[in-house]
This record gives sequence, C-alpha cells and structure tokens, in this order.
Amino acid sequence: MTSDELRNAYLDFFAEKGHDIIPSASLIPHGDPTLLFTSAGMVQFKDYFLGRTVPANPRLASCQKCFRMTDIESVGDASHLTFFEMLGNFSIGDYFKKEATAWAWEFVTERLKLPPERLWVTIYLDDDESFQYWKDIGVPEARILRFGEKDNFWGPAGDTGPCGPCSELHYDFGEEVGCGKPDCKPNCECGRFSEIWNLVFTQYNQDENGQRTPLPRTNIDTGMGLERTVEAITGKTSVYETELFAPLLERVARLCGKKYGIEKETDVAMRVVAEHGRGITFLIGDGVIPSNEGRGYVLRRLLRRAALFGRRLGLDRPFLTEVARVSIEHMGHVYPEITQREDFILKLIEVEETRFEETLSTGLELLDGITADLAKKGKSEISGKQAFKLYDTHGFPVEITREIARERGVTVDEAGFEQEMERQRERARAAHKFELKGTVRVGDSLDIKTSCFVGYNNLECSSTIVDLLVADKSVKTIKEGQEAGIILSSTPFYGEMGGQVGDTGEIIGSSGRFSVSKTVRVSPDIIVHQGEVIRGSISVGDEVKAIVDVERRLDIARNHTATHLLQMALRQVLGEHVQQRGSLVAPDRLRFDFSHLEALTREQVEKVS
Repeated sequence: MTSDELRNAYLDFFAEKGHDIIPSASLIPHGDPTLLFTSAGMVQFKDYFLGRTVPANPRLASCQKCFRMTDIESVGDASHLTFFEMLGNFSIGDYFKKEATAWAWEFVTERLKLPPERLWVTIYLDDDESFQYWKDIGVPEARILRFGEKDNFWGPAGDTGPCGPCSELHYDFGEEVGCGKPDCKPNCECGRFSEIWNLVFTQYNQDENGQRTPLPRTNIDTGMGLERTVEAITGKTSVYETELFAPLLERVARLCGKKYGIEKETDVAMRVVAEHGRGITFLIGDGVIPSNEGRGYVLRRLLRRAALFGRRLGLDRPFLTEVARVSIEHMGHVYPEITQREDFILKLIEVEETRFEETLSTGLELLDGITADLAKKGKSEISGKQAFKLYDTHGFPVEITREIARERGVTVDEAGFEQEMERQRERARAAHKFELKGTVRVGDSLDIKTSCFVGYNNLECSSTIVDLLVADKSVKTIKEGQEAGIILSSTPFYGEMGGQVGDTGEIIGSSGRFSVSKTVRVSPDIIVHQGEVIRGSISVGDEVKAIVDVERRLDIARNHTATHLLQMALRQVLGEHVQQRGSLVAPDRLRFDFSHLEALTREQVEKVS
C-alpha cells in the first residue's frame, strides 16, 4: 500500500462510519496565538472541543499537514520528522472510547492487514474502561500495557486547550530489530516498536495555570502518523526507506555524488537534507517567510541546518531548490498549494540559502579557530561571549554552533550566551526610553495613572487632569510658556503607535489653554499629551475640554485606509506572500514596508499604483 492509497483508505473508512471529510488546514493556525504551527489534526477543531461552536456533523476526519520543532536535533535518525501528515478521526460529543477502539482495530487489522500479533496497546494507568474494550476486541491482556502521564496523556496543543488520557497502538518490528532485552516493550527507545496511532479521550480543558476542568462533553481526537504507518505496512524499519522519502534521497544522492545506505554519518546528513527540504517547502507554501523571530525564525533555522548538513555531503553551493522541486513533484497532487506557489517557493529558498552561504563559510572558519584554541588550552567549552559574537556579529545561529560543538566533543556556555543576549535586550530597551523634547521623560518606574481612550467615536470630550509631567517628575501645576506632558482621565487623542502618528489639538480649562503638539502611548494604558501652555495655567484635578485637530485626524485616517489598499494591491501584483513589516501613517504621507524577495520593477510599481 502506498501513501496515497493509505490516505484514501483511511478517509474512505471513516466516511463509511458517517464522518465528514475535512481538508487539511494551513500549517499557520488560524486565530490561535498559543501555537506557532499546526501540530496536530485537532488544532482546527479546537473550538468544537471547547463547545464554542458546533459542527454540522459531530463526526469528522482529515489528513492534516503538521509541523513540530520539539525534536529537530533528532531529525536524521530512523523516525523523527519536523513535517508530517496526521490521519485523524474526531468525535465532538458523539461516540467515545468503545467505538474509537473498535474502529481503530478494525481498520489496522482488516483494511491495512497488519498482523494482530504484531500490535500492542498502551493505556493510561487507571483507564480500566479502555482495558476492557481492548480485551473484548481480542487483544491479549499481556499486550495491553499501562503507562503514566508522560506516555499516555495527550495535550494540550500549545499552552492551553483540550486534553485527556490516551490509548496508543504500537507496531512490533520484531526482536531482531530491537535491543534484544527480554523486557523490551512499547516505549522502549531501541526502535523495535513504533507508535502508529494515538486515540485521545479528550475530557478536559487546561488553562494557563495548568489547571484542568472537565469539558462540556467528552470527545475523541485520534492521530495516525501516515509516515510511520506506511513504514509498518511495507515492512520497513525507517520512514526514510518508504516511497515518501525515496525520491528525495535519490535527488540528494545525485547532487552530492554519494550513495545512501553505505555509511552512517552520510546517511544521517542525507536524511536531514531530505526531511528539512520537504519541511521548508510546505512552510513557505503556507505563507511562512524567513525572519529573526517566530515562525520565520523556525523556517530560517530549518533551512540553515539543512545547508550545514549539505556542507558535510560536499555541497558547497545552494542546492535546496532541487529538494523542494522533488517535494512539489511528488506531493503537489495531494496539496496543490505547493504547486500553485512553486515559483515563489523556489525563489525564496534560493535567495535565503545564497545569503546564508557566506555566513556559513565564515562561521565554520571561526569555529575551527575557536575549537582549535580550546584544544591547545585543554578546555572543552565555547564561552557565551564567543557564541554570542558568532551570532551577533556574523549571523551564525547558536543552534548550529551547539550542534557543531557537540560533534567536536565540546559544549557551549548556554547560560553565558543568554546573559549576553539579555544585555543586548537591555541596551535596546534603554535606547527606546520615551523623551519629550529633552525636558519631560516618562521613565520605567514612574507611577502614573492610566488613560481611557475614547477617540474612535469622539474627537472631543470632557476630562480631568490626572497627572502633569515635567523633567521626569510629577508636578501639581504648569504655567504659560512651560513645556510638559499631560495625562487625562479620558482622551480622544490617539497616541502614536504601530507606525501611526499621534493626534494634535488643544486641552482647554477654565484657567488655561494647552497646545498639544504630539500624543504618545507609553504603555497600553498610558497616553501622554506633549506640548506647551499657551495661556494661563493648568493644574492636576482641573476639569478640561480635550479637542483633537479634526482635519489632521481625517488626513491620517485617509492615509491609514490607503495602507490597507496598498497591501491588497501588492498582494494582487506580487503574490499572497506579501506581508506588512512596518509602516508610517502621517497626515501628509504614508510609508508601507513589506516582505518581498527583490526590488519591484517599474512595471510592477505601475500595476500596484
């Protein structure tokens, strides 16, 4: 059975059981800030499990693209992957343990024809109900094992969300594959057993503090790893021996002029290049762009790790586009988005890999010098300062420094590196302290009141002076000709934020008038009105009228709208990969920073305009 046949067999089986077949969601989770990536099939169904929304059919099934970074440094062995496909069937308050276990056993033994004697079951420690269901199906008691929370409790996906005890199906490759110990059993690290299917009995919701409360109703969330299951079906002992990876490894072998299966270190490097090359293709296909943070950093790290292992194969020029081409050729019929975005995927990989080549050469040369010097001194640790200099000055990721160091028998002072990183963050924070024309400054420790912003619906309002700031200090009164900052109990003035300039206008009281030349938001709850007293005096506690310059605000609003129109035009002309990277919205102009691989041509500029 091929991977295509397995996907179809699984989805057809659960369609027969009354499930709606749901397409794979993007690797970028929609509306879930707790997750960087879609890491399981249940992610797109989270709101169903939590009872926030109700599906048209409580029975669902899918083949979901997934991405996990937890084991990236283990990629290269026989089983670990960053990108993988997860087959899953889900019950939203409908069937539960009895049906889930019965159907799982039916599918693997009758549809996949896996020998029952090679299948083992694990359950949660006190789950006697699951134990009885598996026993009733015909699984011998000796092959139903109990494990604790580490092995048989799943979730949540991210820091919060649905979770519960689980039961797993493990495939036994035979005694000749494993460690040979008489007590070898599922969850042994020797490789004899492979977990192919996890049945999660979703019963709880975990909050930010780790507290679990019962869900409104019990649910089923299962995940069958497609790659591992193909491995079991075909009698292979590594996912890299299956038809999913064979064409990728063939292309890598052709590029580097080496054969797969001859030498252990070469095999590991070839597997890393193949696996990461496939993962990179799907990340970019779903809209991830290389950057120094978040998803973009993960993509960049994956690409750079692949480039490093390519060097070990003798590939000293960009090569990852070739691996991506094979991924698209062999998987585009299942996930057409990578075929539709092929040109962009290949161009971005080429640009990013080419940029890193010089960094990699420089970093490897510097690391050679550092490790040679350590050997002379009889030391075995790269200092935090050295690792930070490689990162900060030469752009060499600390993860790669760590990986190379480990292979050379030395370590990295990770704590020292983090200290250097924190010093850099402190310098950045110090450089961004807020100042008012050199005379009024809001420091980190000043205890000032909060402001209520009402400016979305009102351009003037009655308010009260709650604080006056002069030269980093709160004062009671300010007089004509004096520059200061005013904090109001409520304000219609928009504070400069997110690239949009702040409002100007006036604050008028019974004893004085204040001209607002700039408004800034110094924290989510504090808005400071900068300017000068142009008549009389202003005191804390005064009742005042806050009035925004209306014409200027309308000019800003028009330019704000124009940035959204510009982004839409850029996406239409250049592609959906275009993402905002910064902006300036002022009354007289706008600037829009965006991600793209190269400078726009004159023709593209005209089309966007």
